[in-house]
Amino acid sequence: HTVTQGQGLTCPPEEMGAEDPLFILYTSGSTGKPKGVLHTTGGYMVYVSMTHQYVFDYHDGDIYWCTADVGWVTGHSYIVYGPLANGATTLMFEGVLNYPSFSRFWEVIDKHNVTIFYTAPTAIRALMREGGAPVSKTSRRTLRLLGSVGEPINPEAWLWYYRVVGGARCPIVDTWWQTETGGILITPLPGATALKPGSATRPFFGVKPVVMDSAGRVLEGPAEGNLCLGEAWPGMIRTVFGDHQRFVETYFSAYPGLYFTGDGVRRDADGYYWITGRVDDVINVSGHRLGTAEVESALVAHAKVAEAAVVGYPHDLKGQGIYAYVTLVAGEEPSEALRGELVDWVRKEIGPIATPDVIQWAPGLPKTRSGKIMRRILRKIAANETDQLGDTSTLADPAVVGDLIGNSPHHRK
Repeated sequence: HTVTQGQGLTCPPEEMGAEDPLFILYTSGSTGKPKGVLHTTGGYMVYVSMTHQYVFDYHDGDIYWCTADVGWVTGHSYIVYGPLANGATTLMFEGVLNYPSFSRFWEVIDKHNVTIFYTAPTAIRALMREGGAPVSKTSRRTLRLLGSVGEPINPEAWLWYYRVVGGARCPIVDTWWQTETGGILITPLPGATALKPGSATRPFFGVKPVVMDSAGRVLEGPAEGNLCLGEAWPGMIRTVFGDHQRFVETYFSAYPGLYFTGDGVRRDADGYYWITGRVDDVINVSGHRLGTAEVESALVAHAKVAEAAVVGYPHDLKGQGIYAYVTLVAGEEPSEALRGELVDWVRKEIGPIATPDVIQWAPGLPKTRSGKIMRRILRKIAANETDQLGDTSTLADPAVVGDLIGNSPHHRK
């Protein structure tokens, strides 16, 4: 109190240049060394304000809840800067989704009359694993809009979110963007965009996606390839802090004149975009390219599977084999019979080419604090290169890695 007594009641704003640095946010890099993503004041603030207003259809009286950690980009953009710029009423939550029970999220929504709810597929799948009972104990009657962020959401989780959580009445904005983009780039606009489970749908205003093949050719119409961006947008990264050459090499060297996102994408006949995962998450099995997201989606569609992560590993005959880490639904026990059942299931869902070579039971997966699975580590474990894991400082629970190594087929031998 002695410090505050002499202070004024107003705090004059500090005028900044539009390109003055606003913050540096570190994100995991493919080489293992985190990148310092630098965002600037003017363009970033304009972009997160506008996307927050239009993507979430924010109006006075709404109670908005984004479950992200403030320490990652979704928390920066859609808990702090965007909502504050729009004068939004924001719910901030500290804690976990399963304490004291798996009804926690839904009880908070009822208690505080939340109207807009934004969370990650990882959380949705964890809640889905417990079934509908924890959800049905609550009303969630104030909800009018649901959102998903962080990674592609598989159609099964999308439908559960839509039907069980939203009561088949709340649109889902499945948003695609990156730490580097500052804000949402591909997304439905609620009430204006017809939804497709698992699709991020269409680009936001002014965003120009370009689909490229591996030879550097632009693909028109329905196509699958590498997702690039053809024009600048206000919220984009300006540099990698302290290493501008890395910025150029990472984002602009693969396709000169285009920003390369590092993600694969499929554009359908309606012009909708389906994010297929990181380009380095493509497995080449006997000359056939398989997206790991496709195999993961097939595994998660099985009633006994809560979560799955698939990576490639060196295979003597096929070039690359398919290595699946599988987390089971609560109450299910691992067994050789279930392992065989899952192999048959994937063969039926996709075809023999997608047959998993290895299924490792995984009570937990290595995730960043933002909920993203760190597949680089899973690839190293699958390849028995555990002495080359690289930087693990961004993991939420590093102990998971030791458990996976201890339970890997290589270790058990």
